[in-house]
Amino acid sequence: MTDRTDLALRDIPSYALYGEAAEDPAADWIHCETIQSRSRLHNYRILPHRHEKLFQILHLARGTADMALDGQSTKVTGPAIVTLPPMTVHGYRFSPDVQGTVLTLFDSRLAHILADMDGVRETFRSVQLIGLQDHADATHGLADDIRSLTAEFAGRASGRSEAIQARLLLVLITLHRIRGSGQKSGAHIPGRRALQHALRFRELVDQDFRKHHPIEAYARRLGLTPPHLNRICREHLGDTALGVVHQRIILEAKRYLTFTGLSAKEIALALAFDDPAYFARFFKQKTGLPPLAFRAVQQSTLA
Repeated sequence: MTDRTDLALRDIPSYALYGEAAEDPAADWIHCETIQSRSRLHNYRILPHRHEKLFQILHLARGTADMALDGQSTKVTGPAIVTLPPMTVHGYRFSPDVQGTVLTLFDSRLAHILADMDGVRETFRSVQLIGLQDHADATHGLADDIRSLTAEFAGRASGRSEAIQARLLLVLITLHRIRGSGQKSGAHIPGRRALQHALRFRELVDQDFRKHHPIEAYARRLGLTPPHLNRICREHLGDTALGVVHQRIILEAKRYLTFTGLSAKEIALALAFDDPAYFARFFKQKTGLPPLAFRAVQQSTLA
């Protein structure tokens, strides 16, 4: 990639979760709120939904939650922790006396934080339902760490993002240790293994989409056959494996076209297309517009 494309990438703005303006762009990768703040607006009921690229930690400090997780129902009594990887369909009915915190972050950031901790990362690829009643010391420590994390999130002190990440890592390691003590989780919900493969595939695509690997190469890394990978992608990601790769390439192209002044040829090179004309045809096929026409529409929309 050229120096010009590197510079252009730095100009792409970063937006906070939920459309909120981030006063500190360095810390907009995470959002913290109390369970009460959102659930009471909906009569303590959150209808089943899912997040495509977000990872959530729900700390139920007090009260109960009737939960629907991927079509299965369970009741959780605080103190407890629930972790939800992307694409998990989840809904809640909380008791009115509920207390606790919801931490929401980009799954890509979680992968970055745990890049050198494969065991911990593997724990959070699946739903975890962790009761804390029998872990008094860990319960107090977790509550303290989460309070410190939310205080950092609400503040504007120097090193805020780093402090949030450090406290989040403590929370994740503590939960991993509790899981390692033999407590059962929701990891064996039927279909979860296929979803884990789908999420791992999307991680690999995020890392390598510029390399234009054949689907067979991704399938080998996942220990799957290409037809099996395609079935998983259709079921959990709504497209074929190749379609998921193409979506990621188009997303990056749209970012370049919207937020940089790079030419279509420069964008093609940045995305490892040897033939800029082929890139232009590919982009039009997927979006219905040539690259520069798409840019014009975006500029008029953002003006």
